[in-house]
Amino acid sequence: MNGRVQAQVMMSFLASEELSFRIPVELVYEPDDPYAVRFTFGLPGDEPVTWVFGRELLVDGVSRPAGEGDVHIAPVADEALADLHIRLQVGPESALLRVSAPPLVAFLDRTDRVVPLGQEPACADIDAELDRILAGRP
Repeated sequence: MNGRVQAQVMMSFLASEELSFRIPVELVYEPDDPYAVRFTFGLPGDEPVTWVFGRELLVDGVSRPAGEGDVHIAPVADEALADLHIRLQVGPESALLRVSAPPLVAFLDRTDRVVPLGQEPACADIDAELDRILAGRP
Protein backbone atom coordinates (compact mmCIF):
# COMPACT_ATOMS: atom_id res chain seq x y z
CA MET A 1 0.00 0.00 0.00
CA ASN A 2 1.31 3.49 -0.87
CA GLY A 3 0.99 6.49 1.37
CA ARG A 4 4.07 6.52 3.60
CA VAL A 5 4.13 9.75 5.61
CA GLN A 6 7.43 11.19 6.84
CA ALA A 7 8.44 14.35 8.66
CA GLN A 8 11.35 15.65 10.63
CA VAL A 9 10.79 17.71 13.77
CA MET A 10 13.15 19.18 16.31
CA MET A 11 12.62 18.21 19.92
CA SER A 12 14.31 19.40 23.07
CA PHE A 13 15.82 16.63 25.17
CA LEU A 14 15.49 17.91 28.75
CA ALA A 15 18.48 16.38 30.51
CA SER A 16 17.83 18.42 33.67
CA GLU A 17 16.19 21.69 34.71
CA GLU A 18 19.38 23.49 33.67
CA LEU A 19 20.39 21.48 30.60
CA SER A 20 18.57 20.70 27.38
CA PHE A 21 19.62 20.18 23.80
CA ARG A 22 17.76 20.00 20.52
CA ILE A 23 17.70 16.78 18.56
CA PRO A 24 16.25 15.92 15.16
CA VAL A 25 13.50 13.32 15.22
CA GLU A 26 12.25 11.56 12.10
CA LEU A 27 8.57 10.57 12.18
CA VAL A 28 7.41 7.76 9.88
CA TYR A 29 3.92 6.40 9.36
CA GLU A 30 3.35 3.34 7.17
CA PRO A 31 -0.22 2.46 6.19
CA ASP A 32 0.78 -1.22 6.33
CA ASP A 33 1.15 -0.72 10.12
CA PRO A 34 -1.74 1.74 10.55
CA TYR A 35 -1.76 1.91 14.35
CA ALA A 36 1.90 2.92 14.76
CA VAL A 37 4.17 5.91 14.26
CA ARG A 38 7.93 5.40 14.41
CA PHE A 39 10.08 8.11 15.99
CA THR A 40 13.81 7.88 15.26
CA PHE A 41 15.79 10.10 17.60
CA GLY A 42 19.11 11.42 16.29
CA LEU A 43 21.20 11.48 19.45
CA PRO A 44 24.48 13.40 19.32
CA GLY A 45 27.48 11.08 19.40
CA ASP A 46 25.31 7.96 19.51
CA GLU A 47 23.41 5.64 17.22
CA PRO A 48 19.85 6.72 16.36
CA VAL A 49 17.17 5.24 18.61
CA THR A 50 13.72 4.27 17.32
CA TRP A 51 10.57 4.12 19.43
CA VAL A 52 7.16 3.03 18.19
CA PHE A 53 4.20 5.09 19.39
CA GLY A 54 0.51 4.35 19.03
CA ARG A 55 -0.95 6.89 16.61
CA GLU A 56 -4.05 7.27 18.78
CA LEU A 57 -1.85 7.96 21.82
CA LEU A 58 -0.21 10.83 19.94
CA VAL A 59 -3.57 12.24 18.88
CA ASP A 60 -4.87 12.06 22.46
CA GLY A 61 -1.68 13.55 23.92
CA VAL A 62 -2.01 16.73 21.87
CA SER A 63 -5.02 17.87 23.91
CA ARG A 64 -4.77 16.03 27.24
CA PRO A 65 -2.42 13.83 29.28
CA ALA A 66 -2.30 10.37 27.72
CA GLY A 67 -0.35 7.16 28.03
CA GLU A 68 0.35 4.27 30.32
CA GLY A 69 3.49 2.28 30.85
CA ASP A 70 6.59 3.40 28.97
CA VAL A 71 5.19 6.45 27.14
CA HIS A 72 3.36 9.48 28.53
CA ILE A 73 2.39 12.54 26.49
CA ALA A 74 0.84 15.73 27.85
CA PRO A 75 0.42 19.36 26.84
CA VAL A 76 2.76 21.69 28.75
CA ALA A 77 0.03 24.36 29.10
CA ASP A 78 -3.76 24.58 28.85
CA GLU A 79 -3.95 26.62 25.63
CA ALA A 80 -4.64 24.96 22.30
CA LEU A 81 -1.60 23.60 20.47
CA ALA A 82 0.73 24.14 23.42
CA ASP A 83 4.11 22.44 23.46
CA LEU A 84 4.00 18.80 24.51
CA HIS A 85 6.07 16.80 26.97
CA ILE A 86 6.86 13.24 25.97
CA ARG A 87 8.24 11.04 28.75
CA LEU A 88 9.87 7.75 27.77
CA GLN A 89 10.50 5.20 30.52
CA VAL A 90 12.87 2.22 30.33
CA GLY A 91 13.06 0.46 33.67
CA PRO A 92 14.20 3.01 36.25
CA GLU A 93 15.55 5.38 33.56
CA SER A 94 13.45 8.01 31.84
CA ALA A 95 13.87 10.70 29.21
CA LEU A 96 11.82 13.87 28.94
CA LEU A 97 11.36 15.58 25.59
CA ARG A 98 9.56 18.76 24.60
CA VAL A 99 8.10 19.27 21.13
CA SER A 100 6.08 22.00 19.49
CA ALA A 101 2.55 20.72 18.87
CA PRO A 102 1.82 22.25 15.42
CA PRO A 103 4.39 20.18 13.44
CA LEU A 104 3.21 17.01 15.19
CA VAL A 105 -0.45 17.87 14.51
CA ALA A 106 0.38 18.56 10.84
CA PHE A 107 2.08 15.16 10.60
CA LEU A 108 -0.88 13.40 12.26
CA ASP A 109 -3.26 15.20 9.90
CA ARG A 110 -1.31 13.82 6.94
CA THR A 111 -1.52 10.28 8.39
CA ASP A 112 -5.28 10.72 8.79
CA ARG A 113 -5.61 11.52 5.07
CA VAL A 114 -3.85 8.23 4.26
CA VAL A 115 -5.70 6.07 6.82
CA PRO A 116 -8.50 7.86 8.70
CA LEU A 117 -8.34 7.36 12.47
CA GLY A 118 -10.78 4.60 13.38
CA GLN A 119 -10.56 2.92 9.96
CA GLU A 120 -7.26 1.13 10.58
CA PRO A 121 -8.69 -2.42 10.59
CA ALA A 122 -9.87 -1.97 7.01
CA CYS A 123 -6.29 -1.15 5.98
CA ALA A 124 -4.32 -3.55 8.16
CA ASP A 125 -3.09 -6.81 6.71
CA ILE A 126 -3.19 -8.78 9.95
CA ASP A 127 -1.95 -12.03 8.39
CA ALA A 128 1.09 -10.32 6.84
CA GLU A 129 1.85 -8.56 10.11
CA LEU A 130 1.67 -11.83 12.08
CA ASP A 131 3.92 -13.53 9.52
CA ARG A 132 6.43 -10.67 9.85
CA ILE A 133 6.43 -10.84 13.64
CA LEU A 134 6.71 -14.63 13.77
CA ALA A 135 9.57 -14.55 11.26
CA GLY A 136 11.42 -12.04 13.45
CA ARG A 137 11.56 -9.38 10.74
CA PRO A 138 11.50 -5.68 11.72
